[in-house]
Amino acid sequence: MSTNVAILGLGTMGSGMAANLLKAGFPLAVYNRTAAKAQPLVDAGARLASTPADAARGASVVISMLADDAASRAVWLGPNGALEAAEKDAILIESSTVSPEWIAEFAGHAAQRGVGFLDAPVTGSRTQAQSGQLSLLVGGSEATLAAVTPVLKAISKEILHLGPIGSGAKLKLINNFLCGVQIASVAEGIAWIERSGLNREQALKFLATGAPGSPVFGAVSARMASHNYAVNFLLRLMAKDLLYAQNEAARCDLDLTTAKVARSLFDDAVAKGFGDEDMASVIEPLRKP
Repeated sequence: MSTNVAILGLGTMGSGMAANLLKAGFPLAVYNRTAAKAQPLVDAGARLASTPADAARGASVVISMLADDAASRAVWLGPNGALEAAEKDAILIESSTVSPEWIAEFAGHAAQRGVGFLDAPVTGSRTQAQSGQLSLLVGGSEATLAAVTPVLKAISKEILHLGPIGSGAKLKLINNFLCGVQIASVAEGIAWIERSGLNREQALKFLATGAPGSPVFGAVSARMASHNYAVNFLLRLMAKDLLYAQNEAARCDLDLTTAKVARSLFDDAVAKGFGDEDMASVIEPLRKP
């Protein structure tokens, strides 16, 4: 492959995406605030960049996968930021779960710089990132998307073009809002089962195959039951996503009351030290009288 790609951010998702780009043969530069996390990718052939700007230089496609609006702003627009260093014919892709408000602002900066831009957040977690089976929710022009489709195919099973810039960010927040509310209710349900004296295994088997069952229920209830909180999705990021969802819905004159309640459970878990564990650990404060 001759298309040079840069990845900014090597967390749970970004590291899997980067590994699949290398497997597909794309020359890859990687940047991460903690450089040591990049070593397995460097060993596999990636170039370690010292700054976001260093990563963007010479890259035709620059993808960021970061925690929130603040991290995205810092990497793109901060000192040694990637936007200013981007090549004139480059296409920038924001794959983080960020606010549509920030996406609109960033799109304006990209237009002033004269570079292409897509918002393309992903759905899936660690397993899908590692296996190249993410779904991409894309906002932007068809021509820009067509130009980067070979790159995106290396990290995904599905590319859904939703419309103009910002469409991806909006649907991603709706997706995570629905997941977050369900996860919060599963946590309360399992805590209730455990306190009630019911056989937990029997109860969860019934619920998983009945009307409440879903992929989210099956995966998260199993992690809650086994106390396995190896990170598939950071708990503190779900708290952030629910806040962003509330803010964006408010711009549409909609009060997400269920998001407010669910976020209170995630915020409580963050306050009690579970922020950097898997989101399934939201149950742990509920297990304690």
